[in-house]
Amino acid sequence: MIKKLRIKLILVSMLSLLAVLVAIIGSINLMNIRRMISEADSVLDILAENDGRLPMQEEFTDPEAGPEYVSPEVPYESRYFFVLLDADGGVIATNIERIAAVDQQTAITYAQSALDSGSNRGFVGEYRYTIQQEGEDIRISFLDCGRRISMCRVFAFNSLWISLLGLLAVFLLMMLISGRIIKPVLDSYEKQKQFITDAGHEIKTPLAIIDADAGLIEMESGTNEWLQDIQTQVKRLTGLTNDLIYLARTEEAQDQQEMLDFPLSDMVEDLIRSFQALAIQKDRQFVSHIQPMLTLHGDEKMISQLVSILLDNAVQYSDDGGEIRVMLERQGKAVHFSVFNTVESISQQELSHLFDRFYRTDRSRNSQTGGYGIGLSIASAVVAAHKGKILASSRDGHSLLVTVILPV
Repeated sequence: MIKKLRIKLILVSMLSLLAVLVAIIGSINLMNIRRMISEADSVLDILAENDGRLPMQEEFTDPEAGPEYVSPEVPYESRYFFVLLDADGGVIATNIERIAAVDQQTAITYAQSALDSGSNRGFVGEYRYTIQQEGEDIRISFLDCGRRISMCRVFAFNSLWISLLGLLAVFLLMMLISGRIIKPVLDSYEKQKQFITDAGHEIKTPLAIIDADAGLIEMESGTNEWLQDIQTQVKRLTGLTNDLIYLARTEEAQDQQEMLDFPLSDMVEDLIRSFQALAIQKDRQFVSHIQPMLTLHGDEKMISQLVSILLDNAVQYSDDGGEIRVMLERQGKAVHFSVFNTVESISQQELSHLFDRFYRTDRSRNSQTGGYGIGLSIASAVVAAHKGKILASSRDGHSLLVTVILPV
């Protein structure tokens, strides 16, 4: 559990940082592209006002005008051309004096592409264009934005690499310090498990004494209602104590079990036979499908406990005259063990808490079924110890399907 908590901490931190970096880097690059387009459109507006040419003057606009200011160096550093078309799309004139990379035929091809786009402004390749109506004629002016586009690409590429390096640095840092961050939680968790184990052992002794004394009283004075209540509650409390100790030990030793190959199909069939008789007594329909000759690499005692818990849970909590179906089969590289039983009702909220300690649905809170809501917690711990998954679902709110997936 602590390992999963550490992984979740690192994952949440990295995803949060990634979201922030995407927002920041994306915004900066978007602003950079918009500025490039805005500057290109400003030059194109001057071209449109001057018949497709940039006037050689010292200053275009007042620098105090703000973003609309265009440097007087623009005529000397800009590469542009225009194509003049008639109303039928015929070429009247072209001007490619201020560009070397485009010939007359290419300029006409670009002009036709700009007309076909249906937009008054846009890009054809690395050339920004604007379409201007001049009487019955159409003038299409082009500005070479290759250098600006290249700068935007380099900036985007560099910002991406810097972001990735930053993510890697934070990931390594989180790997180093995440252990310290969760150390208080780990200490508290370890103390809690140790307390449960120690308290359980301490409680078992007085319980054994009470049970022995009750037995002696019964031998001397005979049985009575109050003595039976004492013995019943002692047995229940002893069972709860044993379950808590078992759960704590299972969680403590998740990486320390001695795993061996054992015949899983035979073990499940033996357990089914014992619970099948109980189900018939309680008027439940019991159906099973067990794939033969399946083996599993794991702790046989723990897996037996897991199967017993799920079968007992199905028999105890299924409704009167209900149905129980058990299935064991291999799917790919995993063994799937599922137990299905009908119930009077179960909600999605109850399903989400089914494996919590001491959680019981309202149906289970009666003197007939008993229990303390810790059985499925033990089942979950056993599955975790075998690196598997346990899932609970209900298709209609009146049935429960618990599925265990264990790697072979």
